[in-house]
Amino acid sequence: MAVTTASRLTLARRPRRLRRTEAIRSLVRETHLRPDCFVYPLFVCEGRGVRREVPSMPGVFQLSVDEAVREAVAAREDGVLGVLLFGLPGAKDATGSTAADPEGPVQSAVREMRRAVPDLVIITDVCLCEYTSHGHCGILDGEEIVNDVTVAHLVPVALSHAVAGADFVAPSDMMDGRVAAIRQALDERGFERVGIMSYAAKYCSAFYGPFRDAADSAPQFGDRRSHQMDPANVDEALREVETDLAEGADIVIVKPALTYLDVIARVKQRFNQPTAAYFVSGEYAMLKAAGANGWIDEPRAMMETLTAIRRAGADIIITYYAREAARRLR
Repeated sequence: MAVTTASRLTLARRPRRLRRTEAIRSLVRETHLRPDCFVYPLFVCEGRGVRREVPSMPGVFQLSVDEAVREAVAAREDGVLGVLLFGLPGAKDATGSTAADPEGPVQSAVREMRRAVPDLVIITDVCLCEYTSHGHCGILDGEEIVNDVTVAHLVPVALSHAVAGADFVAPSDMMDGRVAAIRQALDERGFERVGIMSYAAKYCSAFYGPFRDAADSAPQFGDRRSHQMDPANVDEALREVETDLAEGADIVIVKPALTYLDVIARVKQRFNQPTAAYFVSGEYAMLKAAGANGWIDEPRAMMETLTAIRRAGADIIITYYAREAARRLR
């Protein structure tokens, strides 16, 4: 159909002018993803030459220290600045005593990564769930997690990571007062330069299932509603973040990310502090499954999702897609 002069509208504003070409779209783009905003989670186990894919998380592996170091080197070459390490011990007990072992998988990986990639930002998860025989995040009295006793057990774990050379320790247990206790212990022992990246607003989410396969950390009974947050609450998240910042957290994490974009936005707007969001295992697995079935264009969905998290206010995105997304952004 021919377009006549009479059929043209007279419009002062035509928003489509700013969408006409990729160059123009890039020029006016409001939210930018960069490889250096990603943190790459790695699961470190005992042994050598171990690279076991997690069935519910295609492309994610349980890695021995040597393999984890290779993965960290490759991630850094892709432009990813940081890794977040989770430990898979060879033995577990009721108190998670191996979590503070200086020769444990996480501590060993930190030392090796520090030598292999000096400028890598190394963050370590501080929790007991991967190390306890019952799979809960703390010390039990019957079936109740005892807060203050758990905090006392977390402190030496954080210290062992600092001694190994971690840049940040990341307590993920959601016990009250753990940030203050860890900050005090680090400072008293000369680790003032080690930061705390706190899981400040960690929700009791259905989207953690694949992670528990990867970390072998599913609770043997009950659930984690007594310490992880109710998904219905936002104001409570702001109180948790405020508390952790007051106790000495340098960076705060909202977890999960995709289903809590409003929380990320509120946290960033309220406190204007470095804010991370964890694009968790279940969110990752959904995209992987839909992509494998041909239901979505997975690479496009990945970038759209990561952009949404960034747009909500996250300065840092913890994601299993870190390397793949970084390569697409280069």
